[in-house]
Order: sequence, then C-alpha cells, then structure tokens
Amino acid sequence: MVEIKNLNKAAKKIKEAILSNKNIIIFADSDLDGASSAIILKEAIENFSLIKTKDKVLPKIDFYFPSRIKEGYGLNKSALSYLKKKFLFSGKNKKKPLIITLDCGIGNFKEVDLARKIGFDVLIIDHHEVLKKTPKANLIVDPKQKGDKYPFKEFSNAGLTFKLAQEILKGNLSKALEKNFLELVALATIADMMPQVGENKLLINAGLKDIDNSPRPGIKAFFEILDKDSFSTKNEMIRQIVSALNTSTVENHIHLAFSLLTAINLEEAKDMAKDLLEKNKIRHQNIKLLEKEIKEKVLKSQKKSPIVFLGSSSFPLELLGSVASMICKEFQKPVFLFQIQSSVVQGVVRVPSGFDGVKLMEKCSKLLKTYGGHPKAAGFSVKQENLDKFKGCLIKQLITSK
Repeated sequence: MVEIKNLNKAAKKIKEAILSNKNIIIFADSDLDGASSAIILKEAIENFSLIKTKDKVLPKIDFYFPSRIKEGYGLNKSALSYLKKKFLFSGKNKKKPLIITLDCGIGNFKEVDLARKIGFDVLIIDHHEVLKKTPKANLIVDPKQKGDKYPFKEFSNAGLTFKLAQEILKGNLSKALEKNFLELVALATIADMMPQVGENKLLINAGLKDIDNSPRPGIKAFFEILDKDSFSTKNEMIRQIVSALNTSTVENHIHLAFSLLTAINLEEAKDMAKDLLEKNKIRHQNIKLLEKEIKEKVLKSQKKSPIVFLGSSSFPLELLGSVASMICKEFQKPVFLFQIQSSVVQGVVRVPSGFDGVKLMEKCSKLLKTYGGHPKAAGFSVKQENLDKFKGCLIKQLITSK
C-alpha cells in the first residue's frame, strides 16, 4: 500500500521525542485548520504518552500560533527569538527541542535554516504547494512534495495530521478518539475550502455524522447556543460555526479557536463561543464595507486591467482574504489585495478557475520576500520598493501566457 512520504518517519521522530523527554513545540498556522491540526497532534501525543511511558505523565508540549498581522505567515524570526530564549537558555533540558510546524513551513526556507542553526530540530507537516525547492528541515510531510506517490493530494492540514495521529497511535487509537478527531478534520476541511472529493468527502461525512452530539465542549457549546430553527439545514449551521472558529484571533501566541476547542468546562466554552459569534457578526459587517470600498476602486481605476492590484495601510489584513474572494468571483480575474506596513507589504491572492496563483507568483519570486499557499488562495510579502515591479511582472506574465 502506498503511504504518504515520510509519514511513518515523522511519527517515529515524534514518538522518540516523547520517550526521550524532549521539549516539543507545536507551531501552527493561525486559522481553524492550523488550530485543529494542533489539537489532533496534541491529543495523539498525550494518548501515546499515557499508553507507552512508564511514569504515565503527560509530556510538556508548548504551542505557538503566530500573529499574521505582526509576524506574517509561518515560521518567523520573531517567533524563533522568543522560542530560543525560552528553550535553549532555560538550562532545564539539554536535548534538542523539536519544532513541529503545522499548516505552514513549506515556504520558510531561511527561517528553517535559522531554527536549525539555533539548535532546534524541525519537522514540517504542511499541505500547501511546494515551491521550487523544499526547506532543509529534518523531515517534511507534504503530499505535494517531489517523490510522494500517495494518490490523494488535497487534504486539509488537519486531515494530514489525522493521518499522522493514526500512525503515532496505530492500534491504540480508540473509536471515540477517532470520531473526536474526525469532527475537527471535517470542520477544518470545510474552513480551508479544500475540495470535498475523494478522501476529503469521506472524512467530512464521517466527521459531521453525529457532530451535533459531540462530546467536545467547544463544539457542543455552539449547538446549545445557536437556534436550530433559524437554519434551514444542518450544513448551514455548520458553516456558521466554521466561520466563527476560522475568524478568531491570536492572544499571547495562542489561537482563540484552539482555546475554545480544548476547553474542558461546557459553560466556559459557551461564553467563548458566544464571544466568537458576536465578533464574527461584526467582522462580516466590516467585510461588506471593505468590499464596497474596493469594488468602487476597481470600477474607477482597474476595470480594464488583467488583475486587481490594490492596497492601503488602512486595509485590515485579517479581512482581505474574504474580500479578495468576493472581488475575484465578481470580476473573474486574479486579485491581489494588500496592507502596506511601513517598508513591508503583506497581501492575499485569489484567482478564478483556470489560474494558479502560486505559479503566477513563482515567475516573479525574485521580487518577493515570501509567497505560497494554494493554487486558488495564496499570500505574499514584498518590500514596498518592489511593489510596482511586482505588479508589472504579474501583468507581463498574464499577457505573455495568453
């Protein structure tokens, strides 16, 4: 049977880290897919530890969710500086700490080099498009990397992490825990807009089957708070839950969806869920306002351009993905929206059918600091001085490819 490349090796490396009492740092992307991946891996590690270690003491796992606004996407220098001070100068454990990146890392070439130079081992678990090369991590699990013969490539990162959890626990993965993981996989796969075909369809169906009776307080809370009669279908209700969880923010390096979905107390979970639902309502109002503003700018100045390329220091980065999707759908051309942050610009990319945003940026990669993601939904960062050159390069690539 064909396996995902390095999946078995990754499980072995994690088990060795647990058994040798190494510090484990789970570094996950700040969205629902990243948070779900972190929870699945956390609980798989804890269950393995309880079963296989002599003292039955849960391993020390630390979590780091980067702020996309302050730190950008994925592994970054600021995070590594923080982790270096915490783990390499604590004097408590001289063994190399293991950083496991979830839903990020495949495009962090310099950062992975820096992490290993500092003294970390790095294991990348990512589902994004592989660029021209791969980072020099200790191990990489990504179905899209060269040499991976696994037939299905479109997992959410939570789906990929579920596969890893199965490999870690093997015959010790109980039906109850498997069901619990599948609920998270289903929500994450929907949130990340992965194609609901093949294995994804099976994972979603299994995860949603009895999700309204979930034993996880963080999920149960939504079904107790929301008025079922106000939704025409169960799937509509699921979308509302996904939207609230996927738009939560990061506080003190912890994603609020992660905090909610790992909550033990139901009443506490209800309070957190109510807060997320209210924030999500406000967020959608702000998205509508920003969509209107950007649409007016497109009609005024970029109606004839082959791309939408707009940015401002006042554009909230956390809203740009949703707005870019709407603008892309309406104008049916590649959309690049960005926030200007002093000398650096951070942006999002959405492209219609027939385009690949990652490959398009790859042709202009010399101008970029970072880029990557999925063919239809990606992101980038660029020095402000290269912004106009980047736009020109993109337009040139689109014109010459016709």
